[in-house]
Order: sequence, then structure tokens, then C-alpha cells
Amino acid sequence: MFQRVLSVTLVQVVRCISVVLLPIAFLSLIAWATAGSTNGNTSDPIRAAIWLWLGAHHLAFNLTISAGAASGWLTYLPLGALIFPILAIRSGFKRSIERLDNDYQSIALARTLFVSLYVAITAGIAFFVTTDAVKPVWYLTPLVTIPIATLSVLSAERRKISSQPIFFATRIISAFLGFGFLTLGISLLVNFKTVQDLTQVLEPGILGGVLLLILNVLYLPNAAVATIGYFAGVGFGIGNGTIISPLSYQVPEIPALPLLGALPAGKFPIALIAILIFIAAGVALTSWTLNQRPEVLWQTFTLVLFAVAFISWAASGSLMTQALSAVGVSIWKVTLAIGVEMAIGIGLARVLPRLDRAR
Repeated sequence: MFQRVLSVTLVQVVRCISVVLLPIAFLSLIAWATAGSTNGNTSDPIRAAIWLWLGAHHLAFNLTISAGAASGWLTYLPLGALIFPILAIRSGFKRSIERLDNDYQSIALARTLFVSLYVAITAGIAFFVTTDAVKPVWYLTPLVTIPIATLSVLSAERRKISSQPIFFATRIISAFLGFGFLTLGISLLVNFKTVQDLTQVLEPGILGGVLLLILNVLYLPNAAVATIGYFAGVGFGIGNGTIISPLSYQVPEIPALPLLGALPAGKFPIALIAILIFIAAGVALTSWTLNQRPEVLWQTFTLVLFAVAFISWAASGSLMTQALSAVGVSIWKVTLAIGVEMAIGIGLARVLPRLDRAR
């Protein structure tokens, strides 16, 4: 049985890697051919495609573009790019289940082998595409790919969520992200002229414009998380020493990126009214768990904070240069702020009814 499961999962792991990697390689070859090359070496765009594929998994890079040029870490990677490996892994594992005739014992083994093989192959690829200029941190591959592969595989099994804390925490995080995307979309529409001006400054051309559009779309989730941080009251940064929040605005200059056209132009203390949304989340959580065991409330609250911290970490990072070494939200500040605001909501929902009954 082991050999059969191993062969099935190995084939599907290679397939799900190829499904994402080959289209990226094709686009890289087109961009390389359009831009021209001094040496005509096709290994360059192929290697670049693999780097992009690794970046989609949120694997950090240490970059040194050229001698004497700026060097540093590239850890601010697009959250939206995670959708490609996630969908590929889900599809690959579903095919594995079908090939194994939905045998429960085989599926349990296939789950472990699929994740292990995916992590091992990804780490091996990251190791072999390392150059003097671009160094994927291959030894951290398990840290980023195990959660991605495990969650994707589990979601592919279509299991009904039986854990109430996970169910409630998912609803709250989804509501936060939905609010972030909604307000970000409104801001982009309101400041559409600024977005156009920033695009024209770059003069990307036709192919470059398409690639720039794709890049901005993939970074939308990062911007949505920054929006959540802004309305939670702590704000976010777009570089070292910068802060954009309702009560503070310290941005000496803005990089010419179209997505940054949605940034506020100054301080907006009125935006702090949005803190009520996070307080309301605490109230809603309390009402959902009224008929549950007492620990469900605090387990859900803890899961929400862990999820906020993880998403904040994934949506923030460094863009190589010293000036852009801190882009995104502060992990501990956002987690603490949302935790306090939800705790206020939980406290109000539990105390006010008692005061009313006391009267």
C-alpha cells in the first residue's frame, strides 16, 4: 500500500508544482524576449520564474543586485499570490484521493506524504536556484510551506468544521478582511486620478502595464491588512520611520506605486470611529457563544489574535532597501489593538445585561 500511495502522491505533487510554475516560466520568457538580453541565455528567465514561484509561497530572499548597489532582504511579498499554490495543492490532493479510491487509511497516509514531498521538493528547488545575487532562504522553506500545504490539503477533503472556536474565529477574520477590502476599494475609486498619475509616472508600456496590474492585484490583500491596521487605530508604514494612522502622518515621500494612490492625504481622527467595528466583533462573539461552553469564548478570542498576528506578519516585511525596510503593519501593535478593542466588546456584552437585570 505504501508504494502505491507514494507513487500517486509524488506524481500529483510534481503536477501541482508544474501547473503553477510552467505558466510563470512562459510569461518570464515572453518578458525576457520582449526586453532583450545581452547573452541570450534562456536559463535566466527560467530561474527568474522559479524565484517568482518561490515568492508566491512567501519564502524570503536575500538580494544583492550588483557590486556597490543596495542589498537587503525581500520579505514583503504579495499575499494574493498564495492563491496559486493553494489551488494547485488542493487540486493535486483531490486527484490523489480519486486515484486512491477514497480509501480512508490510504488518504491518511497520502496526506502526510503529499505535504512532506511538496515541502522537500520546494526546499530542493530553492537550494539549487540560489545565486550570488539572489539567495532564497531555502532552509526556511518548511516554515512557510508546511502550513500552506497542510491547510490546503485539509481544505481539499471538504471536512465540515466541527470545532466551534475555529468556526467563530473564521467568521470574525473574514469580516475584518471584508471590511478592509471594502474600504480599500472605496479609497481606490475616490483617489482614482492619483492612481492614474502614479501609473503614468512609471510609463510601463503595454506588457509592463499588464504585469504592473497583476502585481498590484496580488498586493491587494497586503493593502487590505494595512487598512485594517489603520482603522484599528495603530496605522501602518511604507518605509523606515514612516507612520500613517488616523492620528499621525509621517511620510516624507511616497513610492511611485499605483496602489499607494489609495493612501490618505493626512490625519483623519474621525476614522477612529471604525474602532466600533472591532468592539462590535467582541459583542458578536459573546452573543454567539452564549449557549456554548465558557471556554469556547476565550478559545475563539485567542484564535482570532493568533490569526491577526499571522496575517499581519505575512502582509508585512522589507523591500530590500533601508528606506523600505519596514513596510506594512506592526504585528504586535495591530494584535494588541484589536485584542483590546474586542475585549472591550466582550466586557460590555457581559457586564451591561447584568447591570440591566440589577435594576
